[in-house]
Amino acid sequence: MNKSKCISQLSSVLFWDIDRSQFDMDKHAIQIIPRVLEYGNLNDWRTILDYYGLDKIVEVCKELRSLDPICLSYICTLSHTNEEEYRCYHYRQSAPTLWNS
Repeated sequence: MNKSKCISQLSSVLFWDIDRSQFDMDKHAIQIIPRVLEYGNLNDWRTILDYYGLDKIVEVCKELRSLDPICLSYICTLSHTNEEEYRCYHYRQSAPTLWNS
């Protein structure tokens, strides 16, 4: 699957803030994969899975600072990896208290 066809198959609501003609699937994988995981539908997931493959998606997700816990569990289940291998698991934002009393 070529890059321009892949970009055109992704939902338009995912990338409303960018110019799709300037977007490169390989260069901007770190922006595409988390958006599709967190906000995309099943067709978007299938599109990036066909283009990147599961190994590349897991590799990118392991380097992300933040990822929704449900998406993290989904990736871990599909790839048979542990959550501890992912950067976002260790950089999870702590729940702030309203007042320090």
